[in-house]
Amino acid sequence: MDLKSGYPFWAVSNGLMQAFPRLAADQHCDVAVIGGGITGALIADELAGHGFDVVVLEQRDIGWGSTAASTALLQYEIDTHLVDLAKRHGETDAALAYRACAEAIDRLNEVASAWRDVGFARNRSLYYASRRRDVRALEEEHAARRHHGLDVQLLSAARVREDYGFDVPAALLSTQAARVDPYRLTHRLLQRLHKLGVRIFDRTRVEDIQTTSRSVTLRTDTGINVRAAHLVIAAGYASQHWLKQRVARNRSSYAVISDPLPEAQLGFLGDTLLWETARPYLYARSTPDHRVLLGGEDDAIDIPAKRDARVQKKARTLLKRLGTLFPGLAITPAFSWAGTFAETEDGLPFFGPHPQWGSRVQFAMAYGGNGITYSMLGAGLLRARIERRRHPLWPLFSFQRLDR
Repeated sequence: MDLKSGYPFWAVSNGLMQAFPRLAADQHCDVAVIGGGITGALIADELAGHGFDVVVLEQRDIGWGSTAASTALLQYEIDTHLVDLAKRHGETDAALAYRACAEAIDRLNEVASAWRDVGFARNRSLYYASRRRDVRALEEEHAARRHHGLDVQLLSAARVREDYGFDVPAALLSTQAARVDPYRLTHRLLQRLHKLGVRIFDRTRVEDIQTTSRSVTLRTDTGINVRAAHLVIAAGYASQHWLKQRVARNRSSYAVISDPLPEAQLGFLGDTLLWETARPYLYARSTPDHRVLLGGEDDAIDIPAKRDARVQKKARTLLKRLGTLFPGLAITPAFSWAGTFAETEDGLPFFGPHPQWGSRVQFAMAYGGNGITYSMLGAGLLRARIERRRHPLWPLFSFQRLDR
């Protein structure tokens, strides 16, 4: 599955950090993980750190799929507003999801703190009303989040103009956000696991999965077998290949990154993520070397050739939209790209077993705008499932919610 187009900045700036061996002999393990992106890396780290014998299999080079194309805004905000999520799943579950995502930012901070070179930094998040008619929804969202203990402020148009220098009807300011280089964090996690004895294989494609009540056997395209007590499918948007039921819609998102700017010119973007209420939304962040990274202009295109042809036009549109907000911010584009992402109907991920495969196969579908945050939560949830423990997020993040 071709998951990206153009020149994703993380892959260009980091290059191929490390090649792992291709699987050449049969393996046995406690847990096999299909997928060597950020989701698979976080899950493998969680499981190996708690005593499980783990094997990681990636069909490309490590981190070379959707992870390389991610813009990696780490937010607790789910694409579905808390108010709307409560209407669908109840206020208790909706608030649980939002609070868990906020706590996941802290957990990601702990994970990333092992390295100084993964571009992790705490940020604020400024979510602005794209149109005047969106202000009412922001007011309701502000009240709901405050009611459930989330640290958020409602800013008037005058306050946004005074503090941030652009004109919009209103905005929500949150303190619980961050940014990271997802490609580099993936490699650092898996390099550490490799040194600790975890078996990691790239350029290894799984063609067949067979399950019994006690084990799972994976067969690669070269005829090699991996037998595991449990399997986690964390292959990003390609995970849907293993399900007959359609649980998400693949879409394309576009991004462009600037040449480095003088730090003073970045202004508030130096420590604040920016995004809007319009759907699809424009979003922006900075990098440690003072570049501006823009994303958005999402569409329903899921054909690589058509997506490729749109990258440059979409990049120009993103730059024009930023220029409308900040006429004085002159940036020079350096790289642009597009990547596949998936949307679920309610904006929540899927973690856990699906009836098609039984209890030995766990899916890790961290779909939505805050996929890395979901991946951090999913790592703990899947460990609980494998250890046969209850987890508070299980009913909300499982496939069972489709039957509600």
